[in-house]
Amino acid sequence: MSHSDEQLQSVLETLEGCRRALNEMNSRESAELLSIVILDVRMKLKGIDGADLKALCDEMLRNAGSEPQPPSKQTQDQPRRPLLRVVK
Repeated sequence: MSHSDEQLQSVLETLEGCRRALNEMNSRESAELLSIVILDVRMKLKGIDGADLKALCDEMLRNAGSEPQPPSKQTQDQPRRPLLRVVK
């Protein structure tokens, strides 16, 4: 783990503690805003960029509320970009 990753991990732990405190004080809006910051820091730590997150969200929206359907012949022929990368 690099020095900057260690710093980000420390910041993440602090932010999560702040979010817990806000939730305990029933300050949900502030806690939700902090959750967005926490997500951003986690993405940086895992090397996930905004395009990856958007692709995942787009795929989830396409599948929301509908039953899985077999892919059409046209989409079967096109290679799909992976939605998530495995991070070790």
